[in-house]
Amino acid sequence: MRPTVRFTALFTLTALASTALAACGSGSGSDPDTVKVSFKQSTDNSIKVMDTYLGDIKTQFEKANPGKKVELVPIKAPDSEYYTKLQQMLRSPKTAPDLVYEDTFLINSDITSGYLKPLDDYLAEWKDWDRFIDTAKAAAKGEDGRTYGVPDGTDTRGLWFSKDVFAEAGLPADWQPKTWDEVLDAARTIKEKVPGVVPLNVYTGKPAGEAATMQGFQMLLYGTGNGGFDPLYDKGSKKWITAGQGFRDSLAFVETVYKEKLGPEVSDALDPNFSTTVRGELLPQGRLGIALDGSWLPQDWLEGSGHEWPEWSKELGLAAMPTQHGQAPGRVSMSGGWTWAIPDKAGNPDLAFEFIKTMQTKDNAQKWYVANSGIAVREDVADDPAYVDAQPGIEFFTDLVADTHYRPAYPAYPKVSVAIQEAMEGVTTGDKSVEEAARDYDEALREATGNQVVSR
Repeated sequence: MRPTVRFTALFTLTALASTALAACGSGSGSDPDTVKVSFKQSTDNSIKVMDTYLGDIKTQFEKANPGKKVELVPIKAPDSEYYTKLQQMLRSPKTAPDLVYEDTFLINSDITSGYLKPLDDYLAEWKDWDRFIDTAKAAAKGEDGRTYGVPDGTDTRGLWFSKDVFAEAGLPADWQPKTWDEVLDAARTIKEKVPGVVPLNVYTGKPAGEAATMQGFQMLLYGTGNGGFDPLYDKGSKKWITAGQGFRDSLAFVETVYKEKLGPEVSDALDPNFSTTVRGELLPQGRLGIALDGSWLPQDWLEGSGHEWPEWSKELGLAAMPTQHGQAPGRVSMSGGWTWAIPDKAGNPDLAFEFIKTMQTKDNAQKWYVANSGIAVREDVADDPAYVDAQPGIEFFTDLVADTHYRPAYPAYPKVSVAIQEAMEGVTTGDKSVEEAARDYDEALREATGNQVVSR
């Protein structure tokens, strides 16, 4: 992701701020010939996908622009801390980099805070912008209609499952559940017949951040009811929706996973680095039966990743996440993605956009999609057979785009996301019932949105 949230009221920022300020040194404006590029570095020291890619782009850029330099400014932190540190850096021209890696769900929040620069003047003169698909462009737009980031791919989500674990449990190798109950029943079968294996992982709680909200909760919530409106936000009234039956049913699913011990130990689930454990250990070692997770997982298993697993496509199966009762369209996915954005206080914005243009040539974009196990947002790459055939799973996850949903990434969303994580954590630990968690969510929702809510 990949895609969680950072707000002063929700985190103790003192230590984080000092780390962030130190990370960026004297700020982006200290040298007019150097572009400072800040990005999220994996907390797993073996994973160098982004580092390797940016290192190559740096070499290309410096060769094509004699006298210009690129300084890479990695931020190694779990998702929630990354956003917090990034926010601290963006607040001052002394610490703001020239270019930042920004999750699409934070675009409007950071625009409202005055942290990002609109890119429309740059984009109007960049012919490659016409190659980007409209949905990806929309994800980087502010409520003011201006564009604040250049997307570097999108993603979808589904169910990964271990074929070896399924074989031992007597479950089919071509498994495709039709309902939530079928997912839970498969997990119960694994628990009974394959001891020592985590049956099902659903990310949960504040430490997991946006992974809990998006890979976990919204993959459930958007499969409830019969559609017709956004389950979190009512676009007609422009108000946020309080916890209805679908919200409660989604919490009940999470509660069941952890109450019946179908998931990891609660202490593991609430470890902020648990996603690294899932990708680096549990799935490759056959210690996890089913993972509700994203399309990008194979980036950790490619050659040079540090966790090479060339057999993954033979040892893992893929299934779409079903809707709650199998109601149309029968499956659900969520899509997000990341963008490259220029801080409002960047010292070298022109140079930063030139770096974006180098990253986003067709060839470089295609390299990144494949290395990052991403889904192309450039039409010319998506139509290239070399991209489609580059990696197992790309076709499966690209097909899910037809039934995917996007987060309502309005300014209040990050706070709403945290409220969802708190509700999930309450039912995961057993500290709250579903009703209590839903009630507390409604209270937090009203506070986060200025009481701009509606019931459904």
